[in-house]
Amino acid sequence: MSRRQAREIALQTLFQLDFNDIDRQTAFDAVMAEHGAVSERDQKYAWELIDGTLAHQGAIDEMISRTATDWRLDRLAGVDRNIARIAIYEMEFGLQEISPSIVINEAVELAKTFGTDDSSRFINGILGSLARRKEISDA
Repeated sequence: MSRRQAREIALQTLFQLDFNDIDRQTAFDAVMAEHGAVSERDQKYAWELIDGTLAHQGAIDEMISRTATDWRLDRLAGVDRNIARIAIYEMEFGLQEISPSIVINEAVELAKTFGTDDSSRFINGILGSLARRKEISDA
C-alpha cells in the first residue's frame, strides 16, 4: 500500500507495547495478522518507525511534555501519545528526510482514523508547534 499503512502498523504495535507486557515482535506479529498482505517495503518502514521511536522515546516524550504544557504525558490518550511519538521520530530522528508538513498531515489522518473527535486538533497543535520552533531555531 504505502507509508500510511506502515505508520498504522507502527501505531498499533506501539499502542500494544504501551499497554501490554509483551515484546515488540509479538506485538508486531499480532498487528500483522490483522493487516493481511503487507509489502516487504512497508513492513521494513514500520519496523524503522517502531525501533526508532522506542530508541528515542525518552527525548521524544520530553518534547511532547514541553509542548503539551497542560497535559501530563501519562494522561494523554494512548493513541494520541503514540501518534505524536511516531511523527516526532520522523521529523527529528528519522532515517529518511520527510517534509514536516507531510509528517503532520499523515499524523492528523491517523488521529482522525484511530483517535477521538479532538485527537486530530491536538496532534496538529503539538506537531505544528514543534515544527515552528524547529524552523525558528534553524533560522
